[in-house]
Amino acid sequence: MNAVNYNIVCMTNWTPNTLDPDLPRYAALARAIADDVRAGFLRPGDKLPTHRDLADALGVNVSTVTRGYKEAMHQGLICGTVGRGTFIAVDAGADRALVSTESMHGPNLLELGLVTPLYGLDPDVRESMERLAKNRDLSGYLRYSTPGGLPEHKEAGAVWAGKHGMPAPQDRVVVFSGVQHGLTCCMLSLFRPGERIAVEQLTYPGIKSLSSMAGVQLAPVEMDEQGMIPEALDTACRRDEIQGVYLMPGVQNPTAAFMSMERRQAIAQVIEKRGLTLLEDDAYAMTREEKTPPVSSFIPNNAIFFAGISKAFWPGLRVCFCVVPARFQRILAEAVLNTVWMTPPLNVALAAEMILSGKADKVLAAKREEAARRYRVARDILKGFSYTGYDTGFFLWLNLPRPWTGRTYEDAARNAGVRVFGAEKFAVGGTPAPAAARISLTGPESLEALSKGLSVLRDILDAPGPPPEGIL
Repeated sequence: MNAVNYNIVCMTNWTPNTLDPDLPRYAALARAIADDVRAGFLRPGDKLPTHRDLADALGVNVSTVTRGYKEAMHQGLICGTVGRGTFIAVDAGADRALVSTESMHGPNLLELGLVTPLYGLDPDVRESMERLAKNRDLSGYLRYSTPGGLPEHKEAGAVWAGKHGMPAPQDRVVVFSGVQHGLTCCMLSLFRPGERIAVEQLTYPGIKSLSSMAGVQLAPVEMDEQGMIPEALDTACRRDEIQGVYLMPGVQNPTAAFMSMERRQAIAQVIEKRGLTLLEDDAYAMTREEKTPPVSSFIPNNAIFFAGISKAFWPGLRVCFCVVPARFQRILAEAVLNTVWMTPPLNVALAAEMILSGKADKVLAAKREEAARRYRVARDILKGFSYTGYDTGFFLWLNLPRPWTGRTYEDAARNAGVRVFGAEKFAVGGTPAPAAARISLTGPESLEALSKGLSVLRDILDAPGPPPEGIL
């Protein structure tokens, strides 16, 4: 995978046909942008007029256009880059959530979109409950507790982070209710609305929706087959005022890119030089056999490392152990207090029992074996097509032949009864998304269901001629 850098469609003469007279002028401008995006008059990557040019065309103050653009940016419709201009966002008008709450478990779709942790290999939770009950009175876990986590749970968190390759003194661990909760607490307490966090041009959709909720802007940074390019990050810091970085260096979501040791060290140097705060969410790193030190291990005073359990076992527990610099300990513990008071101690105790007993390691090993079987099925069915993945991976990044786009392929797959996620779900900024889709190998409950879904996806691409009318 070469550097992701696609051509921008330039369009500098756009003006709205009308502005709603019942709205303030800035809000009417944002509404007009939304309407024209919805109607297809404005497309991802289109360049909007400068603030001055549009103000002159509309006969309004420049400050009105600036405020209108700011409102449209908050709605995820546009993005701006210093020195380049303002563009229609690549995912403008799309739902920024990966799936809607109504379609989480669509009964009529084969699930090759959501990446689930192979539920069938999780152990019976009753066994862990019984072991916990023999060792202590569980009623103590049902009371209000320390927001950052009990000492014995921090100890388990330090062990779990260590298995990720992240050294973690017990007193630097904060327990969150899942990675997304940890990211939420960081966004709300460490960054102010309007500040920028650098991400790869293709990134985890959860960070996109969360940044929108928190009013934090995402600054897309050029990437290649190893993920974020250090020199591009440094350039982005010179161009824009950036306060943080979000990374998944072990298995990048969605491209499955893997950062080498040299790349991690180079990224760490830029983060330290620029005084940035790293949010390292390596959710899928433990699905790989080999272990590489996290970026956070090189810059522990500038990094927050998320060691979640959801991709390993029992995601319903909603537990994440975070390794946090001393200067953020109190701030993030207070963020836990202000959002959920504390991660449910009984849930954390169950996770700790799995980790300290060694059962988590055994379950994860079994899941890697099953993922390897699924990867072999995918390799056989998708033979001849271009994709990125690895032999124990939970998902693939499928490159699509022309004239497909990620969005049109996602639509065609849904019409054929299969859910996948096109590249637009993951794209950030004004650069058009590549023609690609993320394919989950763990969503189907069985190898047979996986084989059926992959065969449908292959048949769509094998069909002669362009995509069906109405898809493009």
